[in-house]
Amino acid sequence: MQFEPGVTEVDDLLVDVARAVVVVAAGSGTRLAQGAPKAFVAVAGRSILERSLESIFASADPVQVVVVVPAALVDESRALVDSVAGPASGYASVVSGGASRQASVAAGLARVAPSVATVLVHDCARPFTPTAQFDLVASTVERTGHGVVPGLPVSDTIKRVGSAGEVVETVDRSELVAMQTPQGFPRAELDAAYATAGAEHTDDAALFAAHGHRVVVVEGDPVAFKITTPWDLRRAETIARERAAAAPAPAPAAASAAAAAAERGSRPDDDAHRLRTGLGVDVHAFDDRQPLHLGLLHFEGEAGLAGHSDGDAVAHALVDALLSAAGLGDIGSMFGTDDPRFAGASGEVFVTATLERLTAAGFDVVSAAVQVIGNRPRLARRRLEMEARLIEVVGAPVSVSATTTDGLGFTGRGEGVTAIATALVAVVDGTSIG
Repeated sequence: MQFEPGVTEVDDLLVDVARAVVVVAAGSGTRLAQGAPKAFVAVAGRSILERSLESIFASADPVQVVVVVPAALVDESRALVDSVAGPASGYASVVSGGASRQASVAAGLARVAPSVATVLVHDCARPFTPTAQFDLVASTVERTGHGVVPGLPVSDTIKRVGSAGEVVETVDRSELVAMQTPQGFPRAELDAAYATAGAEHTDDAALFAAHGHRVVVVEGDPVAFKITTPWDLRRAETIARERAAAAPAPAPAAASAAAAAAERGSRPDDDAHRLRTGLGVDVHAFDDRQPLHLGLLHFEGEAGLAGHSDGDAVAHALVDALLSAAGLGDIGSMFGTDDPRFAGASGEVFVTATLERLTAAGFDVVSAAVQVIGNRPRLARRRLEMEARLIEVVGAPVSVSATTTDGLGFTGRGEGVTAIATALVAVVDGTSIG
């Protein structure tokens, strides 16, 4: 494939660039049904393409960015890409796509500069893919020489069905991974694979592997989901608005800040005064007769946790942390073990009711974190899934980590699980400040 030179200034900038990202944005967006090509559909005021490019241009290392769009939208896209890239616009180019995704990627590869050794191919429809995911994929390609794809463990039960719709078997999901982008490759091998491709493949990793090359998986991120349906678009709008609300406002001059504080009748450090932290701890012993529910997930085949409810220690510790931060007591006072309504109740019931209590009291959740202490279950493969589920219910960032006690104590002997949670909440109703 030959590089098609653009203006001289662009060529000069790209002489020493070693990485390129081909952003595929030529899809029609039929399933999204918004009356425009998917890349140009707005998510909370900014197009999907703009949001996708933000993460790429945030990388610490310079990359060539090749955006592949519908032929009729090249000029419009050039202006949009330049507005996002700002001073780095010389690193970006826009080309028209082909009749298929594979043809569009090929068109993008034709514009990659000669100096580039590592190429990432990214689906524009994943607008919240973190910059760290781009960096991880690229560095892994450079370290291993293999194709690299980010992936997430499959959480749903998967069935293989026959032609009449009957269930044939249950597939072992422990061996399954859901692919994301960007997918990264050594440039020379990817060019050669595309030059001799004789069939259409569902993604670039499949094409690369079909030509005898090895592909490895690195950890993906739940927030890098693909916008395909109107429901996905609505979810994306929620995330965009939450991020905008959480972004710190530019700091005013000291005099202006003091005047603003005086005007609203509060101290200059009012924002800090409105934040509250809380701590929660929950411990449950194993019970072989119960299914295991932890962090709002079901762990099939694992011994469960004893308790009046489903024994979800992560959910219960999180509830205690939220109530502690808001000064609203604890899980025992809110959900008594002698109350038959909560017998066998899921952790989500407690978390949702707690969030309603916080809202009524004038608090918003800013963030939370939970650490699980125990020998089992192994959380590594499902940690991101657990975080995503908790974030979905809480409506704020929740991080999950796990550790052991090296054989010491209750958890070290394998008798149960301990969960420790912290929560940060903000006062949204001034009357709640004490």
